[in-house]
Amino acid sequence: MSFHIDHICFAYERHEVLRGLSLTLESGHFYGIVGPNGCGKTTFIDLLMGHSSPSQGFIFYKDQDILSYPKKELAKEMALVPQNFYINFPFSAEEVVMMGRYPHIPRFSPASSEDIAVVNEIMAKTGTEQFRHRYMTELSGGERQRIVFARALAQNTQVLMLDEATSNLDIRHTLNLLNIVSDGVRKEGKTAIAVIQDINLAASYCDRMIFMKKGKAAAFGETDEVLTAETIQKVFNVDSVIYFEPYSASRKVAFKK
Repeated sequence: MSFHIDHICFAYERHEVLRGLSLTLESGHFYGIVGPNGCGKTTFIDLLMGHSSPSQGFIFYKDQDILSYPKKELAKEMALVPQNFYINFPFSAEEVVMMGRYPHIPRFSPASSEDIAVVNEIMAKTGTEQFRHRYMTELSGGERQRIVFARALAQNTQVLMLDEATSNLDIRHTLNLLNIVSDGVRKEGKTAIAVIQDINLAASYCDRMIFMKKGKAAAFGETDEVLTAETIQKVFNVDSVIYFEPYSASRKVAFKK
């Protein structure tokens, strides 16, 4: 078991964002989190990462309260690709990807040959080796996002969380990066939890989906079971038709204008 979420609540001052959310997220699955703007998706990711504390309820990871983990130990277990990553210092792309190895490097020690090999392999897989010696401040938004994605992959964690991590990438790089994540889930039993605005993209990669509305899970389960026109109407208040698309071998959603 990866996560057990027990009736968590969270509020920003008087604005309640999550309202008694309870879920069990098992390892070895690719979870997609979808829902309207402001329904609590990013807040949920922050809580799973241990970046924030629920005002009520508990989150357990491997049967241990997420807030009881030392930060470095937790960094060996889970990595995050945020939607926005701000860096004002002229670090090279390679230096940023190497930051993903920091949880594995003893304090005051240099990167090992293994760390360097991991960084080289990930930069090759993600097609970012061409930016190796360029400063992050010189890269475009999409190029920076690919480097941040590579950094999280270099962290080599059991859990990878994506918070709209591909929203500013073109389709080619989006597919490449999500294929890498999907391979880790299928071949290595890793867990991916992704906030994805594009429902059809989520349906292509995620075997389980969490539909959120007003801080709660409006539907949760196997994608083939919960991705229905009724769910889309309930969560987004729009009409749709769900069908199986053989080329991508996944369910798709068509919306009425």
